[in-house]
Amino acid sequence: MTILLTVLGILVFVVGLLFSIAWHELGHLTTAKMFGIRVPQYMVGFGPTLWSRKKGDTEYGIKAIPAGGYIRMIGMFPPGADGRIQARSTSPWRAMIEDARSAAYEELEPGDEKRLFYTRKPWKRVIVMFAGPFMNLILATVIFMSVAMSFGFQTQTTQVAGVQKCVISQSEQRDTCAQSDPVSPAQAAGLKKGDRIVAFNGERVADWATLSNLIRETIGPATITVDRDGTEQVLNATLAKNMVAAKDSKGEVIPDKYIPAGYLGFAAATEIVPLSFTDSVGRMGDMITNGVDSIIALPSKIPDLWSAAFGDGPRKDDSPVGVVGAARIGGEVMSLDIPAQNQIAMMLFLLAGFNLSLFLFNMLPLLPLDGGHIAGALWESATRRLARIFKRPDPGPFDVARLMPVAYVVAGIFVCFTLLVLVADVFNPVKIS
Repeated sequence: MTILLTVLGILVFVVGLLFSIAWHELGHLTTAKMFGIRVPQYMVGFGPTLWSRKKGDTEYGIKAIPAGGYIRMIGMFPPGADGRIQARSTSPWRAMIEDARSAAYEELEPGDEKRLFYTRKPWKRVIVMFAGPFMNLILATVIFMSVAMSFGFQTQTTQVAGVQKCVISQSEQRDTCAQSDPVSPAQAAGLKKGDRIVAFNGERVADWATLSNLIRETIGPATITVDRDGTEQVLNATLAKNMVAAKDSKGEVIPDKYIPAGYLGFAAATEIVPLSFTDSVGRMGDMITNGVDSIIALPSKIPDLWSAAFGDGPRKDDSPVGVVGAARIGGEVMSLDIPAQNQIAMMLFLLAGFNLSLFLFNMLPLLPLDGGHIAGALWESATRRLARIFKRPDPGPFDVARLMPVAYVVAGIFVCFTLLVLVADVFNPVKIS
C-alpha cells in the first residue's frame, strides 16, 4: 500500500509539474499572439513528440520528457549587420551566433516580415518574455494564499503542552533536572498541561508571539490568567532570569544564540491555524525573500551537494532538489500516516514552491533564460533613448544573438548542476519524514 501511495504522489506531482510548465508557456503564447508575433510551436516537455495538433498557425503538443517546455517565435534575433541570416562562418564562436540566428528564421513564411519578434518595441518584448515567469508567480501566489487562509500552518499557541519542572539554561540543551536546579516559575505557580493562557499581567493575549515577548520582558512577580476547563483562574508566578534562545525581528529563533530574559518554563502547544489575508501576504513575502536568498546561496551549496552525491556526506534539509527529488518528496507526502487534508495541503505547498522557483530562476538576467531576453530588450530601449537624447544615429535592435556563446556556457553550467542534483536526488535524496 505504501508503494502504491508513493507512486500516486509522484504521478500527482508530475501532473502538477506539467500544468505549471504549460501555464508558463501559455503566458508567452498569449502575449506573443496579442502583439502579432507568429508562434509556430507550443510544446510541453522535450524530446520525442507524444501528441500534437495544429490549430491556426501554431502546433500544440506534449513531448516525452516533462522537464520543461517552450514556444517557438519567428525572428527571435535580428539579421546580422550585413542583413543576412544564414550561417556562413567557420569560427566556432561565430558559428554559434549565426546558427542561432538562422534557427530563428527556419520557419519563415511569406508575410512573416511583419510578425517577427525582434521587430516589436522593446516594452512589448519585455512583456512577452516576462509573461511566462509571471504566470508561475501568479499560480504560486494563488495556491499559497488559498491554502494558507483555508488550511493554515502549524503554529504555536498559548495553550500549555507541558510544564518544565526546573530552570535549565536553554544553551545547556538538556532535559533532566539536577538537584541544584531551582523549581521553574510555571511549576511553582501551578500551571498545568492543557491550560490556555488568556492574559499576562492583566493584558489579554491571543497569540504565542505576544505572550512570548511579554514573558521575555518580565523578570520577577507576574499574574497569569488561564482558561482551565472553561473557567478562568489567576495564577501568581515569579519569573526567573534565564538564558533563552534569541529571536530575530520576525520572531524566528536564531540558531545557537542565547540571551538573558524572563523565563516561565512551559512548552507551547501547536495547532494548524488558518491565516488572515494580511498574514498570508506577509508569509508569501517571506517565501519570496527566502527563495531569492536560496538562489543566491546556490553556489555555496555545491560542495555539500557533491559530497552527498558522490561521497559519504549527509544530504542537508536545505539542499537543492530537482524535478526527481521534488517528485520523490511528493510520493513521500502521500505515503505519510497523516490526514488526507494535510497531504493535500503539503502537495499544494510543494507545487507553489516549485512555481515560485520557476519564476525566480527564469528572472535571472542570463541567456537562455527569459530574464536574459528581458535584459537585452531593456538595454536596447536604454541605448535608443540615449541616442535620441544626444541626437546620435539610432543604434537599431540589440543583437541578442551575439550573446549566444555566453548562453552556451551558462546552459552548460546549468546542465552540470542539474545532473549533480539528479545524482544526489537518486542516491541520497532529501526526506521529509
